Amino acid sequence: MTTQTLVSEIKKKQSFLCIGLDVDLSKIPTHLLELEDPIFEFNKAIIDATHQLCVAYKPNTAFYEAYGLKGWKSLQKTITYLNTNYPEIFTIADAKRGDIGNTSSMYAKAFFEDLAFDSVTVAPYMGKDSIEPFLEFQDKHTIMLALTSNAGAFDFQTLTTDEKPLYQSVLETSKSWKNSENLMYVVGATKASYFAEIRKIVPNSFLLVPGVGAQGGSLAEVCKYGMNAKIGLLVNSSRGIIYASSDRDFATQAAQKAQTLQLEMAALMPKN
Repeated sequence: MTTQTLVSEIKKKQSFLCIGLDVDLSKIPTHLLELEDPIFEFNKAIIDATHQLCVAYKPNTAFYEAYGLKGWKSLQKTITYLNTNYPEIFTIADAKRGDIGNTSSMYAKAFFEDLAFDSVTVAPYMGKDSIEPFLEFQDKHTIMLALTSNAGAFDFQTLTTDEKPLYQSVLETSKSWKNSENLMYVVGATKASYFAEIRKIVPNSFLLVPGVGAQGGSLAEVCKYGMNAKIGLLVNSSRGIIYASSDRDFATQAAQKAQTLQLEMAALMPKN
């Protein structure tokens, strides 16, 4: 998917909501456990109920890998269902991969060619040659960890190196990599005060923003400092939407939670 297609979808739906499909079998409605593939059936119901309210879905691969081969098959069925029925939706494999070049090439093939995701999250700690293999794919996007929403982010990401925080050096360096126009960045909503500085470095890039809702991030603050002319934000909510109810009406309840966020987003978007 091209960036322009994503921007058009955001404007059309008046939404920059990304829904995280992080399926925990201990949390989904118990009646689904009787089905052959409860993970896929849960995802399918959530997707059918919310696709008009969001522009992206983000399965975290750990929630599928934890169930072995069955979980991986559920992930494959989920992405196939999305690409077949809702091709306008931007898909994110939240895998946080990153390794030496030939290994990264294989990771990229797995997510971009085999599973046909639009994007994948990566960790930049190993540097240029671990990220550039992902950037080689046309109309695919690599979403690099920059400043995350967890408490441990302060262990390394904000340490001062060369008179600037490390995360700023990571952002600046990544702009010099081949095909860097295919980069997006993860910036946590709980770090809203940092968005202004981040936008000075990557003014035009899309930012994937976790941490709104369950983690306490403020949507209004994120938009105040992080929104650009093309909106440039994908704000993720996972637990707050998909686990809105554990009853048989779980998908309807999820849609109501998603609509609440979508309406807040529409109010914060430019009117022209």
